[in-house]
Amino acid sequence: MPTDTLVKQTLVYEGKAKKVWTTEYPELYISEFKDDLTAFNGEKKSSEAGKGALNNKISTELFKFLNTQGIPTHFVEMMDETHMLHKRADVILIEVIVRNIAAGSLSKNLGIETGEILPFTLVEFDYKNDALGDPKINDQHCLLLNLVKDVSELDTIRDMARKINTLLQAFYAERNLTLVDFKLEFGKDAEGNIILIDELSPDNFRLWDSESGESMDKDRFRKGLGGLKVAYEEVLNRILGEKK
Repeated sequence: MPTDTLVKQTLVYEGKAKKVWTTEYPELYISEFKDDLTAFNGEKKSSEAGKGALNNKISTELFKFLNTQGIPTHFVEMMDETHMLHKRADVILIEVIVRNIAAGSLSKNLGIETGEILPFTLVEFDYKNDALGDPKINDQHCLLLNLVKDVSELDTIRDMARKINTLLQAFYAERNLTLVDFKLEFGKDAEGNIILIDELSPDNFRLWDSESGESMDKDRFRKGLGGLKVAYEEVLNRILGEKK
């Protein structure tokens, strides 16, 4: 089917960082990346001109990479600076947090020193519910809330998250970036297969420069460090092969 003539039709979802639109093809949606910035469950808000375009480009490159590595995703193509074409998916309302190094809420809540390398990759689940503040949940909560069909789907999600982590750790390491932790979202495609969805950007990834330890992600906004757009541009440049 021709995709270069597709246009946005009905707005079906607007989140903190994206709008999602239907197209004339029921199985294809368009995501529009926004310049908005939020942190602390929406308590801190701002915007950064060009941030949406950077996240679209970074997500595009990472989805393309993961597709080549056998990870099923919703990605179809980048349409323009701020729009991505992707498969429609039924969102699984679980935010999957993958952690390699202690930082952020893990350090705050458990007292583990920031920067401590974890003895194993930690995979956590948050309930994707803004009104409740995206609380931590376990397997039984997931079943109680009917977020998945059975435990095997949780096993699939964990296995995919760990495989994605292994791939992206090596990918970023080659670009002098350390993958500290990140958030993933999954959905089910038209055939009921679990696939990776949403976005893959410094909004959802905690990335440190491997030499200096400098934050190259949304922590620059959370902590009021400034220079967010410059950091995102540097991440994109390294992904595209312009290594520091």
